[in-house]
Formats: sequence, structure tokens, C-alpha cells
Amino acid sequence: MPNPEPTASAAGRSTALALASLARLSCTIAALPALIGNLAGWRRHAAAFAAGALSVLAMAPFHAWPVLFVTLPSLIWLLDGVLGHSIEGKGAWRTAVTLASLRAAAAVGWWFGFGYFVAGLYWVGAAFLVEAKTFAFLLPLAVTGLPAALALFYALAAVLALPFWRSGAYRVLALALSLSAMEYARGHAFTGFPWNVLGYALTYPVSLLQSAALFGIYGLTLIACLMLPAPLVLLAAAPAGRRRQLMALAIAVLPPLLAASAGHLRLARATPTEVPGVKLRLVQPSVPQAEKWRPENQEWIFLEHLRLSANDAAGNPDGLAGIRLLIWPEAAMPFLPLDHPPARAAIGRLLPPDTVLIAGALRAEMAPEEGQGRRFFNSLLVFGDGGRLLAHYDKVQLVPFGEYLPLQSTLEALGLEQLTRRRGGFATGPFPRPLLHLPGLPPLAALICYEAIFPTAVATGGERAGLLVNLTNDGWFGNSTGPRQHLQQARVRAVEQGLPLLRAANNGISAVIDGYGRLLVQLDLDQRGSADAALPAALPPTPYARFGDGIFALLWLAGAGVLVLAGWRRGRPSAA
Repeated sequence: MPNPEPTASAAGRSTALALASLARLSCTIAALPALIGNLAGWRRHAAAFAAGALSVLAMAPFHAWPVLFVTLPSLIWLLDGVLGHSIEGKGAWRTAVTLASLRAAAAVGWWFGFGYFVAGLYWVGAAFLVEAKTFAFLLPLAVTGLPAALALFYALAAVLALPFWRSGAYRVLALALSLSAMEYARGHAFTGFPWNVLGYALTYPVSLLQSAALFGIYGLTLIACLMLPAPLVLLAAAPAGRRRQLMALAIAVLPPLLAASAGHLRLARATPTEVPGVKLRLVQPSVPQAEKWRPENQEWIFLEHLRLSANDAAGNPDGLAGIRLLIWPEAAMPFLPLDHPPARAAIGRLLPPDTVLIAGALRAEMAPEEGQGRRFFNSLLVFGDGGRLLAHYDKVQLVPFGEYLPLQSTLEALGLEQLTRRRGGFATGPFPRPLLHLPGLPPLAALICYEAIFPTAVATGGERAGLLVNLTNDGWFGNSTGPRQHLQQARVRAVEQGLPLLRAANNGISAVIDGYGRLLVQLDLDQRGSADAALPAALPPTPYARFGDGIFALLWLAGAGVLVLAGWRRGRPSAA
């Protein structure tokens, strides 16, 4: 019988070496709070900016989310320095908040957010170079003004956390609660812009992505802001305490490991199911944005969509044989197709009798107010046999300064115009968004362009959708991180709802995504062509689909209760 003692001894030595290495590392980490917290003036702001900018590496396409194990603790230590608590391990402390410390904290939060959004949204500037003669002068304002405005949410998060600042893990909880609340506010205030919400850090790889079905992106944001900074903060607080070291190691390893394991099990149990008899084709024409809206290019762009539609993925003509659903991207036709009978006739000749075309296009109708002329919509149009219009959806969530101007008439009088150069801007469609009911297809929820980044955009009242269709034109932003971030956020919507998502882009990234967030078919940036796939079936409603952000609200309230209770207990007078 083999002797187990050598194995046990070796395991013991390995454990001891690991703990010794962790002890040395924690001693090194112990110097960081003083090093970072003692920064002042421009050095403090530069450090906050750098930490925010590095945090973007946690997002697509890098997905290096462990960087937040360092950058979020850095934000905490910078806020410690604001309050004069740059060195831990010398007994418990609580804050004495002053107006000066609130201002300093707001500055730290703002600089962190400014770095995060400058690095994460730099690609917005590319849109202003499409018509450089008209819009290039606005580029510096675009790449700094939008991040500066969004950074105000992070400044407010720092201010809200400061009154609850306590030693140890309490301030991690305080910041997690305030940051997640402000990320939620960022997604809703002033029409909302929840791009790169911090919770997206925990949506890669696909096994981790499965947790979005339970928590949604805002729930994941709270978890990320709590879990990721805690290990380093705990290690720095007690470098010589083995119990604290083990706790830090457990927090760093166990939650993501458990989430990934649960996600892996969910995927392993998944059985691929398809909607019977529905084969679809995505078309990605990859038309350069600078060429798209020139009047002389309208015909060849339309003909190119027809040509790509009639060919399979290998480029062989097949006349759409066996294709039930054909999908073109946002604004596929750079004209008003409903006002253009020859275009509708050409679509009718393209489509076999049982095939429908979903296409992005502009739509116009008479305004209800007398004397206002026609109003224009960024729409999804559904064409059937003979080019008949079967249904339409008008975009609800318009892009500020892209599809409309705030104070439209005033700013137009000053000579400004939005990037689409549509005077008067686009009109918005009805809300709540109607589902489209098409023959032979599940109820369809349409999402045009960045509507896919809004978790609540697919909520359509009592009836549940069976399919999400996202038409977009990411050609505005070139070969940058923007289209890749957009794709990842669309994947999260599919997992949140447990619904397949069909994404057709003018220039990347088109994809068929199932309810587990898996990319079944993909057309990359700058790839012109078509792709065929079966239509994945919808999954049963996920917890997020049933309860929405109520799960996030419950988690947030539970955390707030813990924070308030901890403050009350620490503030009680000692017994005589």
C-alpha cells in the first residue's frame, strides 16, 4: 500500500510556499496606500486619470478585467488621501467630511472617470472625420466634451461615498454602492448613455457572461465594484495577517471561479434548438461611410445589397433558395425606398414568395401638425412578396448630436447641424416599442444602432419577444474598439433576455448570437459578404427577463443596509 505521507508533505510545503509568497506580496502591497494616498495636487489627478484610462482594458476587445483588481483599489486609496487616511493598519478610523474634502473627492472621481471615458470613447471622434470639412473642427470637443460630461457621474459617486467612508472593507462597499448607482443613473438620465458600464468587465469569457441572465448588467456592475477592489484593499490593510491574506485570496479567486463554473455548467447542459424551417441570411456591404450618402452612389449601393443578397456565403448565386429571412443593416438604402417604386419592384423581384426582407432605411410621413411638412424616421422596414411593406419600426432612442440636436431649432439657427445633416433631426417612434409579428417568425423586437446598449430597450410590455434584431451602421467609427464594444454589449442583451439576437451591420460586426451569447456566425470589420444560419430558438425567460433590474435593486438595498448598520454599530457609545 503506498505511503501517503510524502504526498501530504509535498502538499504542505507547496501551501507554505504559496502563503510565504503571498506574505511577501502583501508586504509590497502594503506600501501602495501610502504611495498613492499621499499624492496631492496635479499628481493625484494624474494618477486618477491613469487609473481610469487603464480600466478600459477590462472592456472589449481586450477583456483584461483583472486590471480592475489594481485600478479600483487605486481609486479608493486616492480617496483615502483626500481624507488624510493614506496609511492603514493603525486602528479603525472614520471620516470627518468637510466641504474641502468633498470637493477634493469630486475631483478624484472626475479625473478617474475622465480617463476612463477618454480612453474608452476616443473612437467617437472618427465620426467627425467622415465629413471633415464640415465637422472636423468639432473633433476636440467630441473626444473631450462627452467624456468630461460622463465623468460627472463618477465625481458624484465619490462625493456620495465619502460620508460613509470607514476603515477596512466598509469603504469598498460604500464606493461599490455609489458607483453602481451612478452607472445606473448614467444609463437613464438625459436619455441615457450606458456605454461600457463597469459590469461589462464580468461578461467575458462566455462562461462568465452567463451570470448576466441572473443579475443583468447593473447587478454585475455592483458585484464588480465590490469584488474586484476588495482583495488588494484587504491585503494592504493587514500585510502580516494570515487570516486577512486568505480572505483576500478567496475574494479574488472564488467568486469569478464559481461564476465561470456555473456558466460552464449552464453551457454544457445547453441543447441547440432551432426555429423549424427558418434559415436566415445576413448581408454586410461594408460601404465606406464617406461614400454612403453621396447622391451619385445611391444606385450602386442598392445594387450591391441586391447582389450580396442573391449570393450565398461562398459568393455563389443561389437566388435566396431556402432563405426565409433576409436582413440588411441600418440605413441600407441611402434614400427613401417607400417613395421609390423602382426600388420596391427590385426588392420584389429579389424575394422568393415565402421570404421576407428586414432592412434599415429612412421613412417619411406627414407631420400631424398642420404646416409642418414631412417628418423623417430612422426605421426598420419589412418587405414581403412583390416588395409589399409588411411592417415597420421607427427608432425610439435617437443619438444626441448624431440624429438630433438638443434645442434643435435654436442650435440650427446658430448654424449647427447633427452628423446626419437632416435638418430638423429625426422624429422618434412610439414607446413602448411594439413587437413585430411576421408570418412564420417569432415575435420580433427591433433595436436600431445603439438601442442595443440599453437593457430595458427590449421590454415591450406584457408580451415577450422571441427574437431580437439589431440593425446598425458602425462604419462611422472605423477599425477601432467602438464596433467591438458595441458587439459585446449586444451579446449581453441576448443573455439577459435568453433570446437570439440577429445583428446586421453596414461594416462590422454582423453576427448571429444565441440566447447564451454564443457567436454562431460572424462577419468581421471590413468584411463584405453574406452569412447564412439557422434561427436559434428562444430560451425560457431568464431571471433578469422576469424581474429586470429588481434583482440589482435588492442587492443594492441589502448592501446599503449593511453599510448603515455598520455605521450605526460603530457610532454607538461604549458600555460603561
